[in-house]
Amino acid sequence: MSQQSETVALLRDPATHGSQAVDVIETHVAYVFLVGDTVYKLKRAVKFPFLDFTTAEARRVACENEVRLNRRTAPSLYRGVTAVTRQTDGALVLGGDGESIDWLVEMNRFEQANLFDRLSEADRLDDPLLTRLADAIALFHDGAEIRSDKGGRAGLKTVIDGNMATLQRACPGIFQASELARLEALWREALDDVADLAETRRAGGFVRWCHGDLHLRNICLLDGAPTLFDSIEFNEDIACVDVLYDLAFLLMDLQHRRRRDQANLVFNRYLARTEDYAGVALLPLFQSLRAGVRAMVSAVEALEGQDALRADARDYLALAFALLEPDPPVAVAIGGLSGTGKSTLARALAPHIGGAPGAVIVRSDMVRKHMFNVEPEGRLGPEAYGETVSEEVYARMFSLARDSLDGGCTVIVDAVFARPTQRAAVQAVATDTAAPFTGLWLEAAKDVLIQRVDERLATAADASDATAEVVAAQLQYQIGEIDWTKLDSKGDQKAVLKAATAAIAQTARIDA
Repeated sequence: MSQQSETVALLRDPATHGSQAVDVIETHVAYVFLVGDTVYKLKRAVKFPFLDFTTAEARRVACENEVRLNRRTAPSLYRGVTAVTRQTDGALVLGGDGESIDWLVEMNRFEQANLFDRLSEADRLDDPLLTRLADAIALFHDGAEIRSDKGGRAGLKTVIDGNMATLQRACPGIFQASELARLEALWREALDDVADLAETRRAGGFVRWCHGDLHLRNICLLDGAPTLFDSIEFNEDIACVDVLYDLAFLLMDLQHRRRRDQANLVFNRYLARTEDYAGVALLPLFQSLRAGVRAMVSAVEALEGQDALRADARDYLALAFALLEPDPPVAVAIGGLSGTGKSTLARALAPHIGGAPGAVIVRSDMVRKHMFNVEPEGRLGPEAYGETVSEEVYARMFSLARDSLDGGCTVIVDAVFARPTQRAAVQAVATDTAAPFTGLWLEAAKDVLIQRVDERLATAADASDATAEVVAAQLQYQIGEIDWTKLDSKGDQKAVLKAATAAIAQTARIDA
């Protein structure tokens, strides 16, 4: 700190910035100075098991890496790197022609109220915004550099080792050695259980140069778009990770804020975009490790004087334990004609059944769009709804559901299920994976169905392509005997959810 005292004083001084007011944010690794429309970020001369900023050269490299990496997702936010220089008279200036003694990341300033943690606190994270966020993350991951030399079993072991080394610094002041030893044992046991899958994914290209620190405070609303920024630049082992480990930070953060419904929405939108259902077995460990990271950071900052963060550190540690205890998987199928409210019920039900962050939804409309490489809310022509294509869609749905159940996740399969063979097939998936099964069949009058599909098409905000003509055709189907639980969906959605919850209460844990 002493080697940077002059630099900090320079940046705090309004005179340095043409008499503009200076706001300062301090973290355990940086000082952030907000001045007018500019942000200057100074790496603190600190050393932790996961980073070493004790030399000016290390800070210069980190600044350059930060700008380069964050321009992948926020090019308009990152201006470049600015030197702090000492002039011949001994004075420090920004960007002078003297000797460079430290380095700053220079950014465009944005309204702090547009940070996603602030939006969450103000209850402004609505479903459309979270949907766009999940899409942005999926797109980023799809284009991120593959790093098969990182991640896998060894990478996760490094995470556990690093977490524990720093957490133990907070003993006995914040944590107890016995609880950390128990958590470490659980993490290592969980890693043993999923190590083969982690290695398979590493070899298969799922370890990429990701964000690395993807919680709500590192996402902002910029020009109306969810924008990822402040990614990890100082440690490739932290940044080059399994894409689901990257996503797990956001899922954990939303759940820590008691917004499991939002975590489930992001989770399912991401899976629908990527079809990465085969990796869900890793999520309990991934989310728990992310909670451990936040417990570690909160503890470090608490020990540095931010005493209010002691409670946060304890909360995160408790969450790290809880996330390692998923509920046994259950299979739920929701069938019915277009407009009966299958997807509405699936979305309402999913956060409340299964382990964190809730059930996986496998929806026929989303699977079909993915098969045709069309955006979820894009439109498909009649050729995408032929009998052969529909058989492929159902086969794909059943495969994804099986992957999820095998990975320990509760699954909701959402489709019309007009044919007895389709209903039998989804139940067979549950039987094969030893998952308890509940079938729900939604019904409503013709005029209700037509009204709903017309309203849905008018908003152009749903994956369904069903029209009034489609509903009329479906009403002529020979559906056969329905032995699933029948629900009248024309009434209040809360009543339908309550009835659905009661129907599966014997096989799934419900938290609401």
